[in-house]
Amino acid sequence: MDKIALILLAYLVAAILFILGLKGLTHPRSAVRGNLIGALGMLLAIVATLFAGELIDNPSGYWLIGIGLVIGSVIGGVLAVRVQMTAMPQMVALFNGFGGAASVLVAGAELAVFDLAKNAEKVAAGDPQALPGGFIVFTGLLAGLIGAVTFWGSLVAFAKLEEYQSFKKPIRYPAQQPINALLGVIVLGLLVAGVMNPEIGWIYWLVVVVASVLGFTLVNPIGGADMPVVIALLNSYSGLAAAATGFVLNNSVLIIAGSLVGASGVILTQIMCKAMNRSLAHVLFGVLEASEGSATADEVYGGRVKATSADEVAMLFDTARSVVIVPGYGMAVAQAQHAVRDLYNVLESKGIDVEFAIHPVAGRMPGHMNVLLAEAEIPYEKLKEMDEINPSFPQVDVVLVIGANDVVNPVARTDPSSPIAGMPILDVDKAKTVVVVKRSLSPGFAGIPNPLFAADNCLMYFADGKKAVLDLVVAAKQ
Repeated sequence: MDKIALILLAYLVAAILFILGLKGLTHPRSAVRGNLIGALGMLLAIVATLFAGELIDNPSGYWLIGIGLVIGSVIGGVLAVRVQMTAMPQMVALFNGFGGAASVLVAGAELAVFDLAKNAEKVAAGDPQALPGGFIVFTGLLAGLIGAVTFWGSLVAFAKLEEYQSFKKPIRYPAQQPINALLGVIVLGLLVAGVMNPEIGWIYWLVVVVASVLGFTLVNPIGGADMPVVIALLNSYSGLAAAATGFVLNNSVLIIAGSLVGASGVILTQIMCKAMNRSLAHVLFGVLEASEGSATADEVYGGRVKATSADEVAMLFDTARSVVIVPGYGMAVAQAQHAVRDLYNVLESKGIDVEFAIHPVAGRMPGHMNVLLAEAEIPYEKLKEMDEINPSFPQVDVVLVIGANDVVNPVARTDPSSPIAGMPILDVDKAKTVVVVKRSLSPGFAGIPNPLFAADNCLMYFADGKKAVLDLVVAAKQ
């Protein structure tokens, strides 16, 4: 078997491992194995690429790769140990952004040394691996465009998720949408100019500059409650940028890997949009924030909020046959998932049927709550998706909401002027009794008050999420 056939076989095996890895990631029980399979596929792809390249005749290239590998491994190891689960959405945003930046730099470097005349000779000679020069230049420009939008858009998303003061609310300026449209037209014009004049290298970097501005202006107006959709979309963008770079490098495994990431990101984005009853166009061009006509917190709560304690909630559990726990971002912040598992075990030991209601966009990224509860070894069959559990809420004795807000806000059903109007929610307000664990009456990411907190069947347990659940465990054991 010759060298080229061996490399192509390695790429095929790597692609199969990528697909098997993605399949494993669809379920918490197989997620670790799926991650390892995907990593093995990437290792195989990297080794095959190094073997296929020209570095074998230039040992200094391996030194540079080794240095980069050591630096990246140290940074990755530190982040893996130090970054908390609550910061995973921010980390995903950064990963997406760095993937886009890598595509920009790699595609730019390849185009800088691309020889149109030599490539034309290969095409004319019938080289099966040679692609038309115009196509290579076009995909390179596309990689620069998508990669730059991904990088800067991901940085803005990171700043919003991290709740930096300057980015908590969108930066306002006149004619936002017309400016975005103008930038889009300019980028398209530059793409055409780049393909028509492939020898002019600075056009690529001009595309990158304009796309960088577009990445900021596209993500800047998007409200916090839409962040899970944005993260999924940016993940798709990073994959598409990598796939485009694969065409520039004429590397089949990069095309396959990028296409898998891009396709899975698009599918996840569609799922998130459906879960929020929003179109992708609304997310990209709409603004999710409190309208001027929204009720104020004083109007909503106005002396109607009833506080409770761990002992009172434990008494409710004693008379309950069914309990549903609704996790939210507050549970993640308090790192209360293991305490929640202890509470689940105590209630189950008393013969109480306990289930977990999972909203698709609870937390700051898709699957955030699933990951936390899987980490705490909650049985996966106890995790019920919104559509599955909503019809059963009227028969539930006690619903315990831990740090969730917007995903249980009934305003989504009742107020057409609300920024979350039409968004499907968990119908916890229909249960017999609702207990909400929160530090205060502060609003959720959408920035609006929640009438559930003042409902007749709702009790507010004001405390840190972890401490509150631990106190409930002690009280429930007595």
